[in-house]
Amino acid sequence: MQELRNETDDRLVQLYEDGNDIAFDILLERHQQVLFKYILAIIHDEDLANDIFQETFYKAITSIRSHRYTETGKFQAWIMRIARNLVIDSVRHSKPIVEIPNDAERSRILNETNMLVDNIEEKLHNEQTLREIEEMIGLLPKPQQVVVRLRIYDNLPFKEIAKITHCSINTALGRMRYAILNLKKLASEHDLTLVG
Repeated sequence: MQELRNETDDRLVQLYEDGNDIAFDILLERHQQVLFKYILAIIHDEDLANDIFQETFYKAITSIRSHRYTETGKFQAWIMRIARNLVIDSVRHSKPIVEIPNDAERSRILNETNMLVDNIEEKLHNEQTLREIEEMIGLLPKPQQVVVRLRIYDNLPFKEIAKITHCSINTALGRMRYAILNLKKLASEHDLTLVG
């Protein structure tokens, strides 16, 4: 088992696909803490987070054994996407969503966010820039990180983000506004241009 610990995630997936159950145990051990913390940060309910966590790994097992995992060197990003989709599904099946009233400040925040999303998507082609953006997002306060990830990576509207994060729409918008300001500051320190 010790020699398997030095293998890459993709190699462990391949070994598990070929029937080596210990390889998946190592993948689980390697990613379970980060994945569970991520789900719990969004859900704020330990029981539900546990359910989603287990469902995430069940879906991963099913996909791998069905030969639907494509080697990309990004197993963690892949399994996080599965978790995010399950979180979104869970939230969509709960209580109704409040609409965002239109006003100039909210429109400005939405426009800045869309510009940020567009610019980040353009930069996804550059691996180094993507790593730097991820590092910068990781430096944001946790509530801002969650809102940014749900908005940018999942392209969710603020009404759903508010529901997922158990806060008001105004709070979600405020967190995004401060995240944009912080990311602009961090980007200038890294010589990146995120927002025009």
